[in-house]
Amino acid sequence: MLGPLLIVIGLIATACLNYVFPVFDLPAPTGKLKVGTQVFHFVDPNREETFGKTTTGKRELMVQVWYPTEAGTGEYAPFIPDTRILSYMGENFGLPGFTFQHLKYVSSHSYSGGEVSSEQASYPLILANPGNVSSRFLHTSQAENLASHGYIVAVIDHTYNTFATKFPDGRITTSTTDNLFSPDHDYQTGRGVRDKLGKVLTEDVVFVLDQFDLIQSGQIPSHLKGRIDLGHVGVFGHSIGGATAYDASYDPRITVGIDLDGGLYRLREREGLRKPFLFINSESYSEKLKRVMDNRVYTDAELNLMGSTREWEDQVTEDKKLELERMRETVDEGGQVLYIDNTEHLNFADVQFISPIFNMLGITGKIAPERANSVINAYMLDFFDMYLKNQGGNLMKGPDSRFPEVKFVN
Repeated sequence: MLGPLLIVIGLIATACLNYVFPVFDLPAPTGKLKVGTQVFHFVDPNREETFGKTTTGKRELMVQVWYPTEAGTGEYAPFIPDTRILSYMGENFGLPGFTFQHLKYVSSHSYSGGEVSSEQASYPLILANPGNVSSRFLHTSQAENLASHGYIVAVIDHTYNTFATKFPDGRITTSTTDNLFSPDHDYQTGRGVRDKLGKVLTEDVVFVLDQFDLIQSGQIPSHLKGRIDLGHVGVFGHSIGGATAYDASYDPRITVGIDLDGGLYRLREREGLRKPFLFINSESYSEKLKRVMDNRVYTDAELNLMGSTREWEDQVTEDKKLELERMRETVDEGGQVLYIDNTEHLNFADVQFISPIFNMLGITGKIAPERANSVINAYMLDFFDMYLKNQGGNLMKGPDSRFPEVKFVN
């Protein structure tokens, strides 16, 4: 009798695992163009690596590019750049290293290599930045969607700020930047550390943009040679990557940018950004900003629940007021500030598809991941189209009945 019982237990366990860690399908790109992908390894000879060790001692970056390609053949490229990084991803979430192994069976909608599509002579470039301790592959669906609509999209793995980055020689670096922050820091010290980290991330974007000049001229071999429209460059990012997008947009070569649910850094080092910029926030972060706008004060009970102090939150409020001022300035330049109902911070990356457990834990919101992805992609595309292609822009005019979840912040 023990044999059948063990089989039943095994089947139940398998069903539970398949529910908790499903082999999902990434949302298909909505554009008419096929998507190709290529990975680059860049070394910055002018910057020392300060967050860890490299073979040269210089700052090294892995950058994955998605672009319009001719009709693809063969199998799609894998979603995961290298399966060895999955154990580090599990550890990052405080889970066993084998937890996310199901992701090795998930496919992208991109073909490796391949000629650039002849649909257009050249394509605008968009640079992208993952959040803290994230990874470039967690923005695959966003990059593929933009590429399918005629963009070249480069997502940067910010070395030592990702949970793991694999280099061509087999090295794997993991996150060390979290170690810069200490629970013993006072608010001012913590803000200073974040600003210094942010400066490095911004310099990464500027350096990668320099490399695309070399790709365009053929000094770095690629199918992209001569096909990049460097007169129309955008940037976006999630979390601290969104703050990086904002800060990098001070570079005069960048036309427009988008911040996905990221609080800004280095606000006191620069004047306001005088170019169009879109902020798409989660409902929870928008509520936090609204509290600042309404000058609402936390009660002692709320502070105890948050594990915070009045002094700390007063300083947060001071920073957020400056952040709100910077948001309003970009609206005056043609940008917008939006939030999406029922979203949380991780609804802005592909991590939302990985497990329904994230929703149960409140890491993602009540909105279905597929719907969140669809809404975010639609608004990102509309905004980039308006400023990089001189088309679209209809969604920026105000509420749209097709997207009732999207709220404009006045």
